[in-house]
This record gives sequence, C-alpha cells and structure tokens, in this order.
Amino acid sequence: MKIIVDDLRGPEIARFLQAHLDHMREITPEGSVYALDLDALRAPEVTFWTVLDGDEVIGCGALKRLDGTEGEIKSMRSHPDRRRTGIGALVLEHILAEAKNMGLSRLSLETGATDFFLAPRSLYAKYGFEPCGPFGDYDHDPHSAYMTKAL
Repeated sequence: MKIIVDDLRGPEIARFLQAHLDHMREITPEGSVYALDLDALRAPEVTFWTVLDGDEVIGCGALKRLDGTEGEIKSMRSHPDRRRTGIGALVLEHILAEAKNMGLSRLSLETGATDFFLAPRSLYAKYGFEPCGPFGDYDHDPHSAYMTKAL
C-alpha cells in the first residue's frame, strides 16, 4: 500500500468519491451531508491523499486548512471491502503527521452521530480526538458529531 497526494483528476478516485457521496446521501438526511465533492476537494486549502494497493484505490482522506493554526479532516473513507483492515488508521496517522508538518496546532472533524459512524468515532477517539461543539462554518446538527484534537 502507498499513500499519494492526489490531484483528483483520475477516473478511479472520481468513482471512489462519488460512491462515498452516494452512500452518505443514502444514510444521512438531506441537509446533513457535509462531504465535499471533487471541485471542493480541489480547493487550494485542501490537500487530498489516496491510498493505493497496486493500482486499486482502497482509501482516502483530506486535510482542509481552516486558518493558520487549525485544520479539518475531510473525506476519510476505506473501500467497503477493506473496512476494519487498518486503512483508516493509516490515513489518520498520515494526516496527523502532515498537519504537524504544516504547523497546525488543532485538527477537528465532523462525522455522523448514528450507529453507522460508531467505528469511525471510535477510531478518532483512540487517536485522542474528543467531542466538541460545532466549529468553523458548522451549526448544530443532531445528525453530526464534532470532534477535535490539539496537536
């Protein structure tokens, strides 16, 4: 497996991210899906990484700079056939290291509040993320869980 910075121009990652968006829209009420589309992920303040096993996309994650000291984790996803195999931890460790290299002092994230998102919330908690209130442009949403970690 390898992690690469991705410019999001390839059809494989486009399909992978579209599947992510489609799935989030299936399990999350309208208006409560905060996953970014391809154009938003190409913004200059976002760095996007793809996890490859050979040529196969098996995971991804992104870091959005909110300001000079804070960032947000976005688009964490493992291929459905590869969940619970360590890909999420691999991507999260990579993002944490990159955030520190960028000089950020805090990372936050928004994820789902339902049982489906229990495994991701547990992973984030294992790495020191703690529940917090809405941050950045988020407002209170009963379908969202917000977490943060000082670096």
